[in-house]
Amino acid sequence: MAPVSQDQEPPGNPGRFSARIVLLSDERLPVLEVARQAGVSRPMVWRWQQRFAEEGLDGLLRDKTRPPGTPATPQQDVQAVLERTLTGEPPGEATHWTGRAMSAACGLSLRTVQRIWDAHRLQPHRVRTFKRSTDPHFAVKLDDVVGLYMAPPRHTIVLSIDEKSQIQALDRTQPGLPLKPGKCATFTHDYKRNGTTTLFAALNTLEGTVFGRCAPRHRHQEFIAFLNQIEEAVPVGKVIHAIMDNYATHKHPEVLAWLADNPRWTFHFTPTSCSWLNAVEGFFSKLTRQALRRGVFRSVEDLVTTIDRYIAHANDDPKPFVWTASAASIMAKLKMHLPSESKH
Repeated sequence: MAPVSQDQEPPGNPGRFSARIVLLSDERLPVLEVARQAGVSRPMVWRWQQRFAEEGLDGLLRDKTRPPGTPATPQQDVQAVLERTLTGEPPGEATHWTGRAMSAACGLSLRTVQRIWDAHRLQPHRVRTFKRSTDPHFAVKLDDVVGLYMAPPRHTIVLSIDEKSQIQALDRTQPGLPLKPGKCATFTHDYKRNGTTTLFAALNTLEGTVFGRCAPRHRHQEFIAFLNQIEEAVPVGKVIHAIMDNYATHKHPEVLAWLADNPRWTFHFTPTSCSWLNAVEGFFSKLTRQALRRGVFRSVEDLVTTIDRYIAHANDDPKPFVWTASAASIMAKLKMHLPSESKH
C-alpha cells in the first residue's frame, strides 16, 4: 500500500483502517513500524492512537469533521491583480511590480498574489533584452546565410568569420581556493590587467574545425593576414564562402581589393544587429566559459598560448555545426513577436 500523507485519509471504511493501527500499536511496535505496516504517515498513527485513547471503539467507527478549507479568491480580486500587473503603473518610482507592492495595492496577501501570478504565468520581476534588425535587406541576407548553413553548394567550404577583440589577460591579486565538497571554487573579485589580444577566428561549419590567429591590434591589415592564413590552409579547388558581420574592417577598400584578387572567395554579410546568425559566436561563447573567464594570465603570451591550445584541442574532436531553423520559420517567428502596427 502506498503511504498516505498526514492530511489525507485512505479511502474506504475508516473503522477498518484505524483498527489496523490500533492492533499494531497493541503489539508494542514502534510508531515508525506501525506506520510502515499500515502504509500511513507517523502523524496519522499518532492521531488515531490519541482518538482511541480518548473515545475508545466509538472513535474508530467514524472520522471527525474538519473545518472547511480556505475559500477561493474572488474572481474580481483576481481580475484586479491581473489588470494592475498588465496595465497599471507600479507605485512610486518603481519600474515594475513586486509581490509586496501588489499585495498592498490590492489588499491581498503576498502568497495570494504569487499564486495568481503563477496561475497566469506572469513574472513581473523578469525582463528579456532584444535587438531587432533594421536592415532593409534583412530577409534576403537571412535567406542567403541560412541557405549556406542548411544546403551548402558542393565542393565548397563555408566559413563563419569574426573577431573577438580586446580579450584581457587578467591576473588575480590572490590565489583562489580549489573546488571542495560543499564549497565551490573561488577567485578574487579584483584583478590586474596585463594587456589584451584580439582573436580572429573562422569556423568551418561542415567539419567543425576552427582557424584561429591572435593579433595585438584589430585592423584591416591583421584581417588580411588572417585571410591569407586561411587561403594557404584550404586545399586548392575548394570554393570558399565566408560569412561575416558588417564591421568596417570587413569592408575596407584593401580588403575588397584582396577579395578581387582571390576569386574563389565570396563574402556573405549578415543583416545588421544579427550576431546570433554568425555561427562562430557559439565558439567564442564556449571559449569564454571554458578557458577565459576563470583563467589566470600573467602576460599576453600566457593568454595567447591558452587560446591556441584550446583551439588545437577543439580541432582534435570537431563537431559539425548544424543549423535547424529555416529562414521561413525565423521570419514567421519574427512577425509573431512584432507589435501589431509593425506587421502591416
